[in-house]
Amino acid sequence: MPFSSTTFGSTELAVSRLGFGASPIGAFETPRNQVGRLLDLLLGRGVNVIDTARCYGSEALLGELLEPRRDDVVLITKAGYDEQAGTHTFTADGIAASLDRSLAELRTDHVDVLLLHSCDLDVLEDGEAVEALVAAQKAGKARFIGYSGDNDEAAWAARDPRIQVLEMSINICDQANEERALPLCREHDKAVIAKRPLANAAWKNLDDQPGFYRDYAAEYTRRFRLMVQQGLTPDALGYSGHADIEWPEIALKYPLSLPGVHVAICGTTSTVHAEINLDAAGKNDLRDEVMRRIAEAYAAARDADGGDWPAQR
Repeated sequence: MPFSSTTFGSTELAVSRLGFGASPIGAFETPRNQVGRLLDLLLGRGVNVIDTARCYGSEALLGELLEPRRDDVVLITKAGYDEQAGTHTFTADGIAASLDRSLAELRTDHVDVLLLHSCDLDVLEDGEAVEALVAAQKAGKARFIGYSGDNDEAAWAARDPRIQVLEMSINICDQANEERALPLCREHDKAVIAKRPLANAAWKNLDDQPGFYRDYAAEYTRRFRLMVQQGLTPDALGYSGHADIEWPEIALKYPLSLPGVHVAICGTTSTVHAEINLDAAGKNDLRDEVMRRIAEAYAAARDADGGDWPAQR
């Protein structure tokens, strides 16, 4: 059964609380028919947010599969990548060229949201990159514009009136943006996307993580173990059963239970994992007591570890 949509900050978009992150399908070169089944499942259950980026290697396949259903999705991509050089570029010309390549591969004349892809604070303050997004919006190539990133940069973007959408890391093992940038987003009515909402399955053994995710998940895995030492277990949160079954639901519901978070994007290549995420996202928010205990375990573990856990990109 499809779950309900929500208003996306001050934009006119109606978005599903669960979104699809297209990084893994590019990184793992997922076969076309497998991605097709995955999209059929997600869209059939009411997911309409599709998040990709120039550097993910998934835009061309998404364009092919979504072209007949373009009006059914809120399509998000991130600008500022030069694939020939293999580096990010945030000049006005670089962003414009990156966007035009994205539009060609996505087989559309516009994206619904265009984000700057994790540029540093000095790039934001310089102004050229943000103005390039404004120019794309004025040209009709992007309906809404924003920033994907964390920490000082996310807080800066939350205050900028040109920025309408923020995508940032928010999960049980990563609460820095929740403490600093998210209140600013609520104050300024920004649309907020939680990336890495499952904390890269930090409860798993690192050796069980596929490919580059082993290194990508390492810091969250370390933090999670410290939080467990502070008493964070499913039983302590009022859940019972196998931890590997309970944690995905608890983790996904955590950012979705925070006021001001509109969408959580989950990347997967598996319809089985997608079903689990769909079921979890459709359930009620976590109780206030559960949210409080997670926050307390995080703060205690962070303080015992030196008191500084910046958000992870």
